[in-house]
Amino acid sequence: MRVIAGKFRSRTLKSLEGQQTRPTYDRLKETLFNVLASAGMVEARAWVDLFAGSGAIGIEALSRGAASVHFAENNAAAARVLRQNLASLELDAADALRQWDRDGVRFDLCFLDPPYRMHGSYAEILRTISRGNMLRENGIVVAEHEKRFDPGEGEGLLRRYRILKQGESALSFYRLEPPPDES
Repeated sequence: MRVIAGKFRSRTLKSLEGQQTRPTYDRLKETLFNVLASAGMVEARAWVDLFAGSGAIGIEALSRGAASVHFAENNAAAARVLRQNLASLELDAADALRQWDRDGVRFDLCFLDPPYRMHGSYAEILRTISRGNMLRENGIVVAEHEKRFDPGEGEGLLRRYRILKQGESALSFYRLEPPPDES
């Protein structure tokens, strides 16, 4: 696994052995970043990488100019690999996570890629984001999922506006819709 573009281009990242995490393939990663860059959602933006695994998506975002990335990973082995990858790039995830916890971070883009077997996580995360204040105006949520699984049209005011399918994977793009006019 490697960083595709930006200041960390061609840097090799460690990954976890076995099937506990599933890396995003380079071709799908390139598609994701092409779409997001054309929408102005990479450079100088605050990101959240949920179910981060090795951190490849968040690290790619940092490499391409994201202002910050906050990583969340509850698998201990994957979190160790993530910390090793960040350390190899001289990035400190622990400081970012502590700051995120203290400050109530708001973000422009949230990428989520839970293990495919955790289908319920998609709705739970979309619901949490739609009910909170963490997604900035014009922010985007991108969910990577199996092509055969549909994470849904959204939760609350967070609605899917695009889906891209490639190989066995797909990317669903969500944004907040304005609340209905109560006049």
